[in-house]
Amino acid sequence: MRLESFVRGSWMSPGKDLAEVRSAVTSDVVAEVASGGLDMGEVLTYARQVGGPNLRRMTFHQRAELLKRLAIHLSERKDQLYKLSYQTGTTRSDNFIDVDGGIGTLFVYASKGRRELPNTTFLIDGAVEPLSKGGGFVGQHVMAPLHGVAVHINAFNFPCWGMLEKLAPAILAGVPVVTKPATITSYVAHALMRMIAESRILPDGALQCIIGSTGDLFDHLTCQDVVSFTGSADTAQKLQRHPVIARESVRFIAERDSLNAAILAPDASPGTPEFDLFIKEVAKEMTVKAGQKCTAIRRAIAPNAHVPAVIEALRERLSKITVGNPELDNVRMGPVVGLNQRRDVLAQVEKLRAEADIVVGDPDNFTIEGADRERGAFIPPLLLHCPDPIRATNVHSVEAFGPVCTVMGYDGLDQGIALANRGDGSLVASVYTYDPAIASDLVFGVGAFHGRLVLIDRDCAKEQTGHGSPMPHMVHGGPGRAGGGEELGGMRGVHHYMQRTALQGSPAMLSRVTQSWIKGAPMIQEGRHPFRYYFEDLAIGQTFISKERTITLEDIEHFAEFTDDTFYAHMSEEATKDHPFFPGRVAHGYLLLSFAAGLFVDPDLGPVLANYGLDSLRFLKPVQPGETIRVRLTAKSKSPRNEQYGEVRWDVEITTDKDETVATYDLLTMNAVRP
Repeated sequence: MRLESFVRGSWMSPGKDLAEVRSAVTSDVVAEVASGGLDMGEVLTYARQVGGPNLRRMTFHQRAELLKRLAIHLSERKDQLYKLSYQTGTTRSDNFIDVDGGIGTLFVYASKGRRELPNTTFLIDGAVEPLSKGGGFVGQHVMAPLHGVAVHINAFNFPCWGMLEKLAPAILAGVPVVTKPATITSYVAHALMRMIAESRILPDGALQCIIGSTGDLFDHLTCQDVVSFTGSADTAQKLQRHPVIARESVRFIAERDSLNAAILAPDASPGTPEFDLFIKEVAKEMTVKAGQKCTAIRRAIAPNAHVPAVIEALRERLSKITVGNPELDNVRMGPVVGLNQRRDVLAQVEKLRAEADIVVGDPDNFTIEGADRERGAFIPPLLLHCPDPIRATNVHSVEAFGPVCTVMGYDGLDQGIALANRGDGSLVASVYTYDPAIASDLVFGVGAFHGRLVLIDRDCAKEQTGHGSPMPHMVHGGPGRAGGGEELGGMRGVHHYMQRTALQGSPAMLSRVTQSWIKGAPMIQEGRHPFRYYFEDLAIGQTFISKERTITLEDIEHFAEFTDDTFYAHMSEEATKDHPFFPGRVAHGYLLLSFAAGLFVDPDLGPVLANYGLDSLRFLKPVQPGETIRVRLTAKSKSPRNEQYGEVRWDVEITTDKDETVATYDLLTMNAVRP
């Protein structure tokens, strides 16, 4: 098949220079890719002028709904991607990581967008900052989508997950995407792109796909654009040095080479569950996708006393791995992505052999199932042992991007930590110990050099997702050699595509701009009780100030008896003598909240459907018997939820009759939409 680019709303293949893409299994031609002929300036302009406005006029919840619909659409068609992916050398379980993992990321961001983001087009970031003594000048940070393009350059090993894990946070942020898959597996990404385009779920201009060369794409970038790159360190450095990247301060997120480590702690001796988990994980990371994962374990670090047992256990486990045609049910590992990749992996293995010996596997003598070893890009699992990792350099700097791992020993935890950090920045390390003290030493010993740490032991064995599985909820990236970037991480990934802006002004002005009431802004006190308004009729700033109530000793003692909360500060005058916080017997904080609710609640049936929580509760002043309190309730912000109700956030302040603040919090209610 001849692969086309999807740009400016249609499929195009104007280039004349054709490149053949071959199967990893048979070396037969699978697809042809034409490079050149696309006007990259027009591609980016279309994204900025069509895709950007289409997305920015939608709220976070509406964009989240797009992601959910897209995930459902792709789930119903994923078997087509599975079948096509076999030609890349991946088994069905490998494809689960790529295809289902990518679709799962869409589902996660759709859910998080609905649960964690407001139904608005911008975010309020952090608390209001007072900037003057009188309160008439304040500050507030907000975040809004960039007015540019997210340029995503993906690696060959995950043609589906790589596209979708970058796409999800960008679309949720409101920024259009131009995605560029690696050519060697672009036929899978092309099929995925066709499914997305044909669904018509995403608005026009929200997603474009370039197959083949990017040409002069980088020449047209601006300060509003973001480049997210996954691939080799050499390519990343070339792109980062592009003059436009420097001149325009283009945001550049890189995820690149990584010599990830698995660290066996001294307590995890042979026979312990942690030792077995270590062996299982190292073998799995060597063979899943034929070791072609940026998170794969390249260095297995173990106490010197355990090294012989580690090698023997891995030898036994790896001997059971059947290499061959990935479409066969009994095959557990397919080829690497192509013959060029096979040559590159073996060349890197030769560099490693200057400091390490192959102890498991023979690249010149191994059996494969259901395929021709000469035509396919097959390599057996290769385990090396470095006897002197302290003096070695290649094992800490050379990555063989295939089914290759080096075992190395250490004496003492400090030496093990030093070896792990010799990778000069990695995406992930996994730690195998059942000793919390050792785990703590390892976490804070290697944490600065790793983007993610997985602590695997018997307690999480059944549910842990593995060393090599980046989760949408957690940061994916690492310092130094790993690129210094971050992807995913829940809302952190969304923030990459937004600009944080500091607003300064009067409470009244900032309240109007941010659509969120700030203390000091005007309050609306005329009209009905705020609880009597339907969602769309309630004005931000609508306020109710309650009558007063005096707290008595009888109130405190009754509350203590009723709730069994007999904490000494509420029950004994003697116990609070010389207390640093309490001047004597004081009211329970939750008694004050209960009385506050009684003071501000309108009890009759009405638009308030439910009170479902409170946020940011702070008790600021203890209240003694005889003191009087009142409550201010102000509509702070509103967020539509569905056709039946919306969320209202209320600013609540409990004060004394002397205007001393007792407590503050945000109350959350669900308010009905007018029928």
